[in-house]
Amino acid sequence: MSDDRAPFLLLQISDPHIGASWEGADPDEALLRAVEAILSLPDRPDALLVSGDLTDNGAPEEYQRVRELLAPLDLQPHVLPGNHDLRGPLREAFGLPGEGEEPVSYAVDLGPLRLICLDSIVPGAEGGSLDGGRVEWLDAALAEDPGTPTVLALHHPPLRTEIPTFERIGLAPDSREALAEVVARHPQVTRIVAGHVHRSIVADLAGRAVVTAPSTYLQAALNFTSPKLTMCPDSPGFAVHALRDGSLATHIQRLPGLEGAG
Repeated sequence: MSDDRAPFLLLQISDPHIGASWEGADPDEALLRAVEAILSLPDRPDALLVSGDLTDNGAPEEYQRVRELLAPLDLQPHVLPGNHDLRGPLREAFGLPGEGEEPVSYAVDLGPLRLICLDSIVPGAEGGSLDGGRVEWLDAALAEDPGTPTVLALHHPPLRTEIPTFERIGLAPDSREALAEVVARHPQVTRIVAGHVHRSIVADLAGRAVVTAPSTYLQAALNFTSPKLTMCPDSPGFAVHALRDGSLATHIQRLPGLEGAG
């Protein structure tokens, strides 16, 4: 028997890098195109996650531009910092909890879905870590609501990419192991989502799917041997996580490739 109920849709945008000038492509235009594609979808998303590297330099005016470009979606952006972001300006621009250089970690009740944004950055570094009590914070936050399906979001994905550059600047292995121990204790975590790697990758951690969203800007080339990270004209995109009856399906929606990438 068919079920005509609409699922709850969590939209994930990642790595727009507003303020960047890589390879001649325009990140403003790229994010604008993504927003236009989202607005053309037959189903309106219910919530919005932006999983890091909103800007390339962490400047206040770059965050203001992100807000302007996302405004047509008419959704509150739930954001977390990437390695290119600065916590202070990000926190001020989006009214996030905490002060100064405190980790930007928080939980959001979205009704049928709970979203936990976990700060994985190390200020001044490209790689990520969950030190400084962040794993303990997550454990406590998950314990507060064990009955609601939960998406855990961070910038640095807790997986091995096997791409040399991202292995050097990924989430520290000890942090990945500590995160796995926490996730294993909380079965309501239905999906772990991230950005950072500028391509879509699927893996698992403690029996849960880990999915990375592509960038709305440029994509990383698939190369398992080169020590140098290169960008390529693969299609940018975004992710849509669809929840119904406690089951979550993740869809990667691609856009036409950007001119000037390569």
